[in-house]
Amino acid sequence: MLEPAPLVDIPEAPVPPGAEADWFTGAGGARLRAALFTPKGRARGSVVLSGGRTEPIEKYFEVIGEFMDRGFVVLAHDWRGQGLSARELGDRLKGHAKGFKTFLEDYRRLLAAYEERLPKPWIAVGHSMGGCLTLLALANGERRFAGACLSAPMLGLRLGNVPQAAAIALTSLNISLGQGGRYARNDPGQPFDDTFDGNVLTHDRTRFDRYRAQVRANPDLALGGPTWGWLDFAFKAMAALAKPERLRNVTIPVEIVSASDDALVDNLAQAAAARNLPQGRLITVPGAHHEILMETDDMRNIFLRVFDALTGKAAPKPAEAPKPAPAPAAAAPAPKPEPAPAPVAEAPKPAPAATPAATPAPAAAAPAAKPAAAKKPAAPKAAAPKKAAAPKAAAPKPAAKPAAAKPATKAKAPAKAAAKPTAAKAAPTKKAAAPAKAAALAKAAAPKAAAKPAAKPAAKPAASKAAPKAPKPAAKPAAAKAAPKAAAPKTAPAKAAAKPAAKPAAKAPAPPKAAAATKPAAAKKPAAAKKTPAKK
Repeated sequence: MLEPAPLVDIPEAPVPPGAEADWFTGAGGARLRAALFTPKGRARGSVVLSGGRTEPIEKYFEVIGEFMDRGFVVLAHDWRGQGLSARELGDRLKGHAKGFKTFLEDYRRLLAAYEERLPKPWIAVGHSMGGCLTLLALANGERRFAGACLSAPMLGLRLGNVPQAAAIALTSLNISLGQGGRYARNDPGQPFDDTFDGNVLTHDRTRFDRYRAQVRANPDLALGGPTWGWLDFAFKAMAALAKPERLRNVTIPVEIVSASDDALVDNLAQAAAARNLPQGRLITVPGAHHEILMETDDMRNIFLRVFDALTGKAAPKPAEAPKPAPAPAAAAPAPKPEPAPAPVAEAPKPAPAATPAATPAPAAAAPAAKPAAAKKPAAPKAAAPKKAAAPKAAAPKPAAKPAAAKPATKAKAPAKAAAKPTAAKAAPTKKAAAPAKAAALAKAAAPKAAAKPAAKPAAKPAASKAAPKAPKPAAKPAAAKAAPKAAAPKTAPAKAAAKPAAKPAAKAPAPPKAAAATKPAAAKKPAAAKKTPAKK
């Protein structure tokens, strides 16, 4: 259950518009304060903002407004023991804690109470102690965030000349002695200190004075020095995050923004965490004190640029889309005419598309160039056998290449080899001197030639289809003249293939009618050619 809670409003730091503060129930029934800030229009996502030790929600009004201007819903809260949330001890000024597990349970309940009102993606932002607890929540399995941006996270403390091991031992001793509720080193701090000079928090006087004015307006916001109990919590939380295996559980992008002149937390521990995080990155703000978001504009803007870079990836354009949306709505008629010239530009596109289509066609039709040679014999039909020399020039060129192509298995070689047997079988027709007989023999030999390459590679039958086309016109002009040159290829094919070639030669002297009768006989012999693949 959420109940309305107050926010401190002063002229120097007015409450941002769209604010709604509530009480929610933390671990153990503690009453804790949170506030939700909703921007106008559609939201890009949500930022969960966790301040450092002593810091109430009001201190971050300026930062909250900047996140809202970027289109984010912002959820800010007071950790238990500070701000207007329940304090752990009767003395409200004592900064006390009872272990980091209680803080993590409070954080879990905070997210559960507001989850339905927080549009995705979620970005975690934490400063100092808030950065430490945010990273701990992520390392302990919180998976609802898309990214995290941490300002000077408390991953190690600067202890002056005191070794950390000694400080941890002294803290443990005081806890064991029941002194956890006492101020560490008996130092109550100075919660109402207005002295800007010499402070180690910020270089910006205006922001320093503004927070002091808020505390004076409502002293319940004030918090003094830490107790031994708080130090014990801090050392244990930092030790947990010093384990590389724990940080490897955090798979989202984590930006760690470090202040170069930080006098409170250890920058080396921040650098180590950035290395151990799978998507960790360390950015240092030169000359900055601990409170980077309360620093001068030139320094704090470095943090905001890092945040913008992170959210540009984690929350890409959900808010920017609605902003340009009205402009395109008015300009909608303008883009519509633009598509009209687009078709004009698209019309030439088919032309180049057709050009490449024609370009590969000749490449694929390279084997079909042989029928082009067959077109030359078409002229001899009217020109008599003298022009049969043209086929000679076409036939010998493939005839010379097949000899070298015997060992090769390329598709082009079988095509040429298929043409040779036709010429080889035309050689016996030289004795008959009858072009019609040569044509008959060429037709009968064409299937045999196709069968021979089929015995070598499986791709040769494709070439054999092109081969018969060449011999049909070539037989009419008396291809017998090309036979002598092609006689050599007879020995090139397998002996089993040469035997059937000799049989048509014996039938060549027969009259033209008998030659026509022998054609079917030659067509049956391809069955013998099928036996040759069986030998494989």
